[in-house]
Amino acid sequence: MLRSLALILLISTAILAYGQEEKNPPEGMVLIPAGTFMMGTEEGQGIASPKHPVSLNAFFMDIHEVSNRDYEQFCLATGYKYPEFWGMDIYKSGPNYPDHPVVGVSNFDASQYAEWAGKRLPTEAEWEYAARGGLKDIAYPYGEKADHASSRFNDPEAEKGPLPTGSYPPNGFGLHDMSGNVWEWVSDWFSESYYSESPESNPKGPSSGSFRVFRGGGWHSGGGCTKVHHRNALPSHWLDLAGGFRCVKDINK
Repeated sequence: MLRSLALILLISTAILAYGQEEKNPPEGMVLIPAGTFMMGTEEGQGIASPKHPVSLNAFFMDIHEVSNRDYEQFCLATGYKYPEFWGMDIYKSGPNYPDHPVVGVSNFDASQYAEWAGKRLPTEAEWEYAARGGLKDIAYPYGEKADHASSRFNDPEAEKGPLPTGSYPPNGFGLHDMSGNVWEWVSDWFSESYYSESPESNPKGPSSGSFRVFRGGGWHSGGGCTKVHHRNALPSHWLDLAGGFRCVKDINK
């Protein structure tokens, strides 16, 4: 009897420890809790409307945008081509700028890196939910008005490229640079009408399309482009001088 009780206790402890371990974020990532939020903005505000409820499972997300150091490790390990602007000081791209976000990568390039890292690109819904940082009815990850003290955008020194990752305070989920610095690729195909037909639970975007969604704005963008609900879209092969990405990871995978 005692032996059986001891075995049950051991198994229960192991299951509990396993569950806690699965919720423990991998290095460089944070846990984004499951939740429901209002995605987009008010009706009549273009391709970011209508505002609609979205519920998401919990997931892990990179605290920072993928850096030049991170991407170089991927290229060295796999023989993958270096980014378009690699080695160009004006865009802070290359090994001389290890802590700056990588730029000049296509959506396909970003997806290849994510797969190599055991991660994936976020869906558009995951990205916006994470960017909001738990705040409701806001325009930016840090509040209602664009603020140069909280985000790099429309910068008079824009010709100098992005700043190192983590140069500004994190949002409520502990994520840096969800607004400005560099645009971030997500996994969704783009459709102007998708918000009117999107499923409420864990939407993944249209099944096909000609463009992929680009979020967050960059160092050369106007303040409006750095709003949490702002949508942009470019061809999958597009290589932008302010285009980067960050990754997410499913829990229990």
